[in-house]
Amino acid sequence: MDSAPDRESLPSPIADGFALSGVSAPLDPATQAFRKDLADTALAGRVIASHYAEPLLRHLSLDAPLREAPSLTAEVIASLSAGDAFRMLDCSRGWAWGYAPGGRVGYVEAVSIGA
Repeated sequence: MDSAPDRESLPSPIADGFALSGVSAPLDPATQAFRKDLADTALAGRVIASHYAEPLLRHLSLDAPLREAPSLTAEVIASLSAGDAFRMLDCSRGWAWGYAPGGRVGYVEAVSIGA
């Protein structure tokens, strides 16, 4: 027995609103989480990335600066407090990337994120 979905029951990019139809609206990387390798699933119809992720809700266990890039020398774009919510999309190489309170996108040191 074949359990594959019927071709007609599969979502259609055109019917579901993903057809290319001209110039796209520019996204703001300060408030919309996308990189070449990863993007928020909420942006799946608007950006092309190698992978998509659903943000995981975490809370900071330590005060931490939100940085523009994953580096201790990167510009600090906000100061976060212990207990603040952080919607994490990626955690690798000692850095967590995601949304801070207010919707600002950036990096915090992974040790600042609670489980």
